[in-house]
Amino acid sequence: MQDPSHYVPEWRREFLTTGWWHSFELPDGGVIEGVMDLAGLRRRLERFRVPPDLAGKRVLDIGAWDGWFSFEMERRGADVVAIDNWDNPRFREIHGLLGSRVDYRVMDVYEVTPERVGRFDIVLFLGVLYHLKHPLLALERVCAVTTDMAYVESFVLQNEDRPVLEFYETSELGGQSDNWVAPSLSCLAAFCRTAGFARVDVNGVHDYGAALTCHRCWEPPPPDAAQGPLLLAAAHDRNFGVNLRSQSDEYVAGMFRCSAERLAREDVEAEVAGFGVMPIHVARLSSGDWQANFQLPPGLPPGWHDVRLRLAGTSFSNSIPVAVDVPLSVDALAVIGVQDVGSGFLTLWVEGLPANADCHNVEVLLGGERQITTYVGGSQVNVRRNPEVQPGPQPVVVRCGGVESAPVDFAVARI
Repeated sequence: MQDPSHYVPEWRREFLTTGWWHSFELPDGGVIEGVMDLAGLRRRLERFRVPPDLAGKRVLDIGAWDGWFSFEMERRGADVVAIDNWDNPRFREIHGLLGSRVDYRVMDVYEVTPERVGRFDIVLFLGVLYHLKHPLLALERVCAVTTDMAYVESFVLQNEDRPVLEFYETSELGGQSDNWVAPSLSCLAAFCRTAGFARVDVNGVHDYGAALTCHRCWEPPPPDAAQGPLLLAAAHDRNFGVNLRSQSDEYVAGMFRCSAERLAREDVEAEVAGFGVMPIHVARLSSGDWQANFQLPPGLPPGWHDVRLRLAGTSFSNSIPVAVDVPLSVDALAVIGVQDVGSGFLTLWVEGLPANADCHNVEVLLGGERQITTYVGGSQVNVRRNPEVQPGPQPVVVRCGGVESAPVDFAVARI
């Protein structure tokens, strides 16, 4: 091997002759020999079938270490950001030797958000997960900044079919105190789906781990796909409102109609804003229609996003929008009409309600007592009247977004 020390000042030679994990080819034909040889590094990457031309793509390399994968992505034409939780002098050394433009940042995987680093077509998450105490949280961070696919490689338990995870309190795994967990292969794949990836391909299992490609989107429907289901409603799975928060672990309930007599969870493919998510629950309702609950995909920007779903072999359903991190902006409210529609229900017409007003954030007070809001659409609000409200003239007040309407008198009929 050609001595690489002549490329750098005398005081930096130690970093080039000892301590290298990755190997590198240098511009003049020289080679830095690390613990992992070039053939081994190339084999690791070949498992993922990374395209040879990445021009126009953004790539994030999490846990870059010496940086071979970062620089290989750059060599293929990608715009690359590389991060690690310490400032590796070897990365900076080879960065200079290669004349690289990779954007190198010192930050923790838990700090990775779209706001801090942006979004990426491809994310590399190689040999990092088992070093983390919070592997699922880390995968959620990975998913949130991925727009197409993430390549995940981790140590896994061999000869274990169950979705289990071993935890190591100190240095039980390999004598290293920063090795915290070892998932089985099925657990690792389940973690990736639970983190928000639509589908997971196992590229290979080797002596020290497994390689997975995690996709944010479902495969396109076939050209001859059957007509998809009819989506009846999409709402927050607990409060049935239209608003969801990206910083919380929140789920969408999609109610739909189809001709299927039986459906398993794996038969339903849901998506929000084009990002696929695997349902955690699919069940038939007493009406004969169906309900699927699924995670709000990580990393969505604030705004209105379309929800739709499909069944195996069908096209996608119609779309229904939900509001993600949309502020509840209310200037003024006015009750312009109240009608008793019978059976203990009232209908109100209210001016000033925002587009994301829903049955969770619109309150109706009758005689000073809050009623149960059952429907909000446009200017119409339906409520179920509390039986304890006394008959006779009572003030009606509507609240939304911290704003309260002027009271309007309404003659409450006896139930």
